[in-house]
Amino acid sequence: MLILTITLIVLTLALSVLSIPLFAYSGRNFRSRTVRIDTGDGSLKAIVLRPRESEGPLPGILWIHGGGYMLGGSYMVYMSAGKMLAERYGAVVVSPDYRLAGKAPYPAALNDCYAALEWMYENADSLGIDRSRIVVGGESAGGGLTAALCLYNRDRGTVPVAMQIPLYPMLDCEDTESSADNHGRIWNTKRNHWGWKHYLGELHGTSDVSKYASPARETDYSGLPPCYTFVADGEPFYEETLTYVENLRKAGVDAKVDVYPGNVHAFDMLQPGKKVSKAAKQRLCEEYERLIMKED
Repeated sequence: MLILTITLIVLTLALSVLSIPLFAYSGRNFRSRTVRIDTGDGSLKAIVLRPRESEGPLPGILWIHGGGYMLGGSYMVYMSAGKMLAERYGAVVVSPDYRLAGKAPYPAALNDCYAALEWMYENADSLGIDRSRIVVGGESAGGGLTAALCLYNRDRGTVPVAMQIPLYPMLDCEDTESSADNHGRIWNTKRNHWGWKHYLGELHGTSDVSKYASPARETDYSGLPPCYTFVADGEPFYEETLTYVENLRKAGVDAKVDVYPGNVHAFDMLQPGKKVSKAAKQRLCEEYERLIMKED
C-alpha cells in the first residue's frame, strides 16, 4: 500500500508540473480567478476561467477533476478537455476543489460539486453564463462525479443541465469484466479498489451503497442530460462506461460513446500529442458542437 500511495502521489505531482506551462498559456487567453463557494457546511475553492475575447452569455462548464476520488485538484482544469472546449468555442469554466476521500468520504465530494453547480446557476448573470447551456463534465473520478451529480440534480435539484461529459468515468464500485484483474497503465485493479475503499468509507463492501456514490447502482436512467464520452478498450473503466451509455440509450437519452485502442487511462491528458488523443478530442468537439453550439 505504501508503494501504491507513493506512486499515486508522484503521478499527481507530475500532473501538477505538467499544468504549469498550460497555466501560463491560459493566462493569455483566459481571465482566471479563484473564488470561494459556500457549501452549507463550509466553503470550497474553485477556479473560474473566462475567455478574454468572447462576449457572453456563454455556455457554462462545471469541470470536475479526476484522481480516483483521492488525489488531484482544481489546477488540473488547465490540462482538461473542459478548458479545450472553452478555448475552441468560448465558455466559462468552473473547476471546484471538492473534498478528497482521504479527508472526507462520500457524500462530501458530491455535496461540494452540487454546491458548485448551484453557485454557477445562481450567479449565471454575473459570471456571463447562459443558463440554458450548462454542461457538467470531468475525467475518471470526475467523470463518476459527473454522472452522480446529474442523477442527484435530476432527483433533487433544479439546474437544467444541457449536456454531461463523463470521460472514462469511475462509476462502479464492484468489479466489472474490465476492471477485475486489470494491469493497465496509470490505473488498474489495485488502485481502483484503493480509491473506492476510501471514497465509500464505512459503506465499502456493503449493500447500502447509494446510486449517488456509485452511479452503476441506478436502475432508472430516464430524464438525464444528453451524454458523450470516450474510453480506451484496455483500461479498467471500459465496461462500466459502455454499460452506462447503453442504460442511457435504453431510457431514451441521447448518449454516445467512442472506444479507442490502448490501456492508458486518461490517454488524452497524458499523451496529448498522440493521434488517438487528437481523434478523441475531435469527436468530443463534434458532439459538443451538436448539443451546445447548435443554433436555435
